[in-house]
Amino acid sequence: MRHRRVADLMTPTAVTVRPATAFKEIARLLQEFDITAVPVVDGTGHPVGVVSEADLLRRRTVGGVPTAEDLMTSPAVTARPEWSVVRAARVMQRHGVKRLPVVDAGGRVIGVISRSDLIRLFLRPDHAISEEIVEDVLTRILGIAPSSVTVDVEDGSVTLSGTVPRPELLPVVVRLCQSVDGVVDVDNRLTCAPVAADSV
Repeated sequence: MRHRRVADLMTPTAVTVRPATAFKEIARLLQEFDITAVPVVDGTGHPVGVVSEADLLRRRTVGGVPTAEDLMTSPAVTARPEWSVVRAARVMQRHGVKRLPVVDAGGRVIGVISRSDLIRLFLRPDHAISEEIVEDVLTRILGIAPSSVTVDVEDGSVTLSGTVPRPELLPVVVRLCQSVDGVVDVDNRLTCAPVAADSV
């Protein structure tokens, strides 16, 4: 079962600004490239902050023209391309941010991952979710015959019914299904297959 990484969903960064970039130029870039935020990088490409649409709207001008350095949220909270999307989502939640610049091993910006990118996971087709649960979770990982478990998926909600051979598999099946990309919740209606009399 393959878990999505940040690299799979991030938008490669074609747009960055420098600390001295003026307010109007930042606003123009956001509009031109249809983005909601832009990383602020130093002369070596390392992120020092992020300027978002919200930062522009909150600006307080005390004389002069505000620059990225005046507007940005700093320090920049970043992600790595090899991170799982779950880890990225948790970092966003912990720091109260909507997007993370993605940096390479040298700390230079190579992309941006946003909450809207993560939400795309939950738009995954139901049939694709069902196929992954049957083929990967049940058959390949757990060795459960697909004929013994019925998997119904509707709008990302998974209903499991049928039987599993051993009771200790019940929580494992649910946990693995919950980790499949696109799954919103799991309704577990599974039971344990009765033990044959001659095996007691």
